[in-house]
Amino acid sequence: MEPADWLGWAASAVLLATLGRQVYKEWKERRTDGLSQWLFIGQLTASTGFTIYSWLVDNWVFVVTNLALLVTAIAGQLIYRRNRRLAARESG
Repeated sequence: MEPADWLGWAASAVLLATLGRQVYKEWKERRTDGLSQWLFIGQLTASTGFTIYSWLVDNWVFVVTNLALLVTAIAGQLIYRRNRRLAARESG
């Protein structure tokens, strides 16, 4: 593996850890303050496009990273919807 690949994998790990922590916090706190469902829709759309692009240019660092980001976007969207339902039940 080339040194540039190591840098790519390390940067990918940092990004995924950061986003994973945010999704975990959203799940644990059961809150949607400051979040928009459009954030997750945009991330889902961009990650799908970037995954396809990365595969077409044969860049496996970004294929794996963008697939993981796609999973993060799906999880974030599902948690966001759950939290909105819970908030509606508590206020209604």
